[in-house]
Amino acid sequence: MQPFSKLLTHMAPFFQLCRIMRPDDANIVGNVHGGTILKMIEEAGCIIGTRHCNTRSGDRCVAALARVERTDFLYPMFIGEVAHVSAEISYTSKHSVEVQVTVLSENILTGAKKVTNKATLWYVPFSLQNVDKITEVPPIEYSNPEQEELGKKRYEAQKLERMETKERNERHTKEPYTVGFSQSSLIHLIGPSDCTLHGFVHGGVTMKLMDEVAGIVAARHCKTNIVTASVDAINFHRKIKKGCVITVSGRMTFTSNKSMEIEVFVDADPLVEAEKGKYRAVTAFFTYISLDKENKSLPVPPLKLEGEEEQKRFEEGKARYLQSKAKRLAEKEQNQ
Repeated sequence: MQPFSKLLTHMAPFFQLCRIMRPDDANIVGNVHGGTILKMIEEAGCIIGTRHCNTRSGDRCVAALARVERTDFLYPMFIGEVAHVSAEISYTSKHSVEVQVTVLSENILTGAKKVTNKATLWYVPFSLQNVDKITEVPPIEYSNPEQEELGKKRYEAQKLERMETKERNERHTKEPYTVGFSQSSLIHLIGPSDCTLHGFVHGGVTMKLMDEVAGIVAARHCKTNIVTASVDAINFHRKIKKGCVITVSGRMTFTSNKSMEIEVFVDADPLVEAEKGKYRAVTAFFTYISLDKENKSLPVPPLKLEGEEEQKRFEEGKARYLQSKAKRLAEKEQNQ
């Protein structure tokens, strides 16, 4: 009789997880977020991939997600339904695993089930002893040669596409210290916990998100520890209601020797009331400084400007910087 580990190597492994959908898994009208479903799909894929890759003696490993093929959301899932996520290994190469995942939703009141998602994921096993080492994948047994050949074609196609995508991304990498290199955005769905009793977002929630984005811009530019030095007047132009999707964007506008100014603006998109359209809700300028390990200020790399618009914003930032500096000096003299 063959040992159990050897039997596992030759069978097509299968795994299923089930979970009831709760209010925090869904949007304000009860539809389960696509991200919630994608997360469950990946969890199932990771579990079955890791289990399979550890059926062979040698280094223990963890299956890391390398690629997700096109995933269609066939039907919506709702709060109170049970998600059944089934995963099966369909192909293995020397260093990768293809996992097919199917998601069914079950109405526990009627017993009705329907397929909501189908997905294909690729995993690569990394050794727990050396995270840079890719371990070998135990082969599976195919029902016929055609099944293995089709899997090999899918493997070669996804491998080629990943390489092409990587090359494109490398070609479009922005030059360091430019506005485009450090500019950042954050998208956030305004939920009940973000709002007042009247259903409008707290100002503090918005300001926190703005500071986070400004901090990311500053950190990307300096690659050091950065802290908020000051915030110019924050203008709240229009209210933001529950259910809006806000985009918080930040871009570097000016750098002096020891500080940098970041413009941050918040655009709100009322999804439920789409006829109102997207609008600019909040604007502000944040000033950051760069610190070393002893919390002493460091020089800020000069901003490389590209185009007349960036040059104009830089000059406007410089004027604000000089005005603020003159004000600080005048206050210092008065206090002496």
